[in-house]
Amino acid sequence: MLSKRIIICLDVREGKTTKGIRFKGNINIGDPVDMAREYYEQGVDELVFYDITASSDKRDIIIDVVSEVAKNIFIPFSVGGGVRTLDNMYKVLDAGAEKISVNSAAVLNPDLIAQGARFFGNQCIVLGMDAKEVKKHPDIPSGYEIWINGGRTPMGIDALEWAKKAQDLGAGEICLNSIDADGTNQGYELNLTSIISRAVSIPVIASGGAGKPEHLRDVFTKSGADAALIASMVHYGHYTVRQIKTSLETEGIPVRKVIEHHQS
Repeated sequence: MLSKRIIICLDVREGKTTKGIRFKGNINIGDPVDMAREYYEQGVDELVFYDITASSDKRDIIIDVVSEVAKNIFIPFSVGGGVRTLDNMYKVLDAGAEKISVNSAAVLNPDLIAQGARFFGNQCIVLGMDAKEVKKHPDIPSGYEIWINGGRTPMGIDALEWAKKAQDLGAGEICLNSIDADGTNQGYELNLTSIISRAVSIPVIASGGAGKPEHLRDVFTKSGADAALIASMVHYGHYTVRQIKTSLETEGIPVRKVIEHHQS
């Protein structure tokens, strides 16, 4: 088994890191630059930065904050929110990100994935998917529907079919977020993650619901996820990166060695 990646997510709204439950009731919890530096120093494998209102506000991403985060960390860094054009992608990469996350704009214009993969390489293009369980919908046989605009707009698109299409278009990775589990700290949506992981050959990052290390263990051993996105469990100081990785190692799950970085 390849080493599993631990990725911390910074949801950013109006320049501040924010956290909600099932995409609602968000509260500001800190400065994204300071938090990124702290998690980098703790030894997290990667960071994800989402400008969560850029798409719904129909504006470009807050590139100055992205640039400041990039100056303070030296690990893979993925950025999303309001990425609608190749020029947006270029600006994100130019600001210091290694990967670009596309979500709402890619659903509305799937060719954006193909264009990004062609110009910047598949490894740079991450499909962000926000999916929610739906009961017995004739157009959604998997039972999970794609939503866009920060979980505000249902699209009537089957999550499984969208994942496979995105892979065919050139996405190099999928970050799969369960709206139902998001922010609940009750564990990942294992069924959804398993369905998508089995159907595609590109890496799948499980997102939404992590509250304790056992939840990461379960998503790795029961769903086939390649990486796990976490937020609340570290943002509120319940666990450090080292504690999470040590717990997973104890369970026999290979993780990357903790390398703590201390900046002067």
